[in-house]
Amino acid sequence: MRFRCKIVDVSCLNHFTRVVNTITKLTKSCTLRLTANNLYFILTDKVANGGVSMWCELCQANFFDEYQMEGVSAEQNEIYLELAPENLSRALKTAQNAKAVKIKLTNRHCPCLTVAVELPSLSSTSRIVTHDIPVSIYLPTIKTMKSVVERMKNLSNLIVIEANRNGEINLKIETDLVSVSTHFKDLGNPPWVSDDASQSSTQERDTDVMSEATVDIKKLLQFLAGQQVNPNKAICNIVHKRMVHFIFLHDDVSLQYFIPAIA
Repeated sequence: MRFRCKIVDVSCLNHFTRVVNTITKLTKSCTLRLTANNLYFILTDKVANGGVSMWCELCQANFFDEYQMEGVSAEQNEIYLELAPENLSRALKTAQNAKAVKIKLTNRHCPCLTVAVELPSLSSTSRIVTHDIPVSIYLPTIKTMKSVVERMKNLSNLIVIEANRNGEINLKIETDLVSVSTHFKDLGNPPWVSDDASQSSTQERDTDVMSEATVDIKKLLQFLAGQQVNPNKAICNIVHKRMVHFIFLHDDVSLQYFIPAIA
């Protein structure tokens, strides 16, 4: 994933700063969604508990002189970041008289939005003030799954996770009062490699047949909300009615998490 942009026009910089300042007054933390053509600042609280929702959409061509981004893949060409808008607002306050402002997704021991402010100078060399703003990076599917599970936990203590070899994952809750399901489609399906010859039979299974496991919804949410690995790839394995096995892969680390099924 890559992202970088540049603002030179003063009016565009002031307009972008006002937008960020407004969002800072509304929330302490939000999601920044980056696509090829737009930026979105998103906040979704629990409306049922008195929370608010916010959706701010910016057309990148109206603000940035340069704008480049690459998502996880060509199919999912978008980036999800979680950040404190106040940190971005503070960085932009130093840019009131800037010649240019560059914003780039970097890795400074942790993922950051690095804001480089080029200030005027009496010498031939420009002054550069740099701000590193810590962010959390989410894969689009993981981000959506986390939001879905956060809502479902108010309805039940248990959640059914089911998947097949056709790139589909379903999250389901069924109670006496309500039945809710969310469907994820067109996901990848990596081949299973095993030295055990008995495992080869799984490759011959009908691709539409679902494997499922019912798990504690709090344990699932604890993992999705608490991980800080910021993976490049996430894999979900399901042993039918026995357990769910997550693998988060990053360039430097892999994280595995097992959730036993509840009968």
